Amino acid sequence: MRWQGRRGSSNVEDRRGMGGGKLVGGGIGGIIVIVIVTLLSGGNAGDILGAITSGGTNSSAPYEQTAQEKELADFVSVVLADTEDVWTEIFQEEGKAYQDPTLVLYTGSVNSACGTATSAVGPFYCPGDAKLYIDLSFYDELQQRFQAPGDFAMAYVIAHEVGHHVQTLLGTTAKLDSLRQSLAETEYNKYQVRFELQADYLAGVWANHAQGMNLLEEGDLEEALTAASAVGDDTIQKQAQGYAVPDSFTHGTSEQRKRWFYKGFNSGTIEGGDTFNAAEL
Repeated sequence: MRWQGRRGSSNVEDRRGMGGGKLVGGGIGGIIVIVIVTLLSGGNAGDILGAITSGGTNSSAPYEQTAQEKELADFVSVVLADTEDVWTEIFQEEGKAYQDPTLVLYTGSVNSACGTATSAVGPFYCPGDAKLYIDLSFYDELQQRFQAPGDFAMAYVIAHEVGHHVQTLLGTTAKLDSLRQSLAETEYNKYQVRFELQADYLAGVWANHAQGMNLLEEGDLEEALTAASAVGDDTIQKQAQGYAVPDSFTHGTSEQRKRWFYKGFNSGTIEGGDTFNAAEL
């Protein structure tokens, strides 16, 4: 992705080295495994995080970043700025006003309106404070654990979380949350999958506009598709426990995630992303 020397976002909050408080409750190791399986590529983390964690105190020790971390921080800031430009334009075309989210950089653990999270949950979006949270070490995890290298793989992850912000602004998140009160978990998971696949679609819409701005380089699209596939529920569950349990899926299969991202990339518009009424995912 062509990003060096370009505008970075002013909506970046650097909390690296500050810590995020203490996790509370028993059996936290088992809970974290569940969180990894269900939220690894992001999503509406509020219910799980809020249920298992509470706030704590931060330290004020200064954080000394490495050269690689500085480059990554600069990169995600530029990607965030690009999402701001794209979604502001799209919302204006729809007669709406886009409100920029904030990206929080952290290390280890972090406090959010959704609770206190560790970096084990991966990048996530919290609708309660309209902030994206990311530990930049996830870039290494993408390369090493998920075999999804490349800067555009990381850009896809950020664009997916911004997709959740778009869903919040459009009222989709609130509608999904209301379903939790009336549906059994297995049935609710089906709607959660459609919610996540829509965020993948929206990430593809952003990628379409990034291509239109001549920002993509050869191989970038393949990097994003590889990342989308790598964080599919079936792939993650098979890695974690040797088999997949479809009724527990909350993000979609690898094939579904790739497919909806690619649909968004080909469309470039919000209109084609109604995953909730799609006959087939």
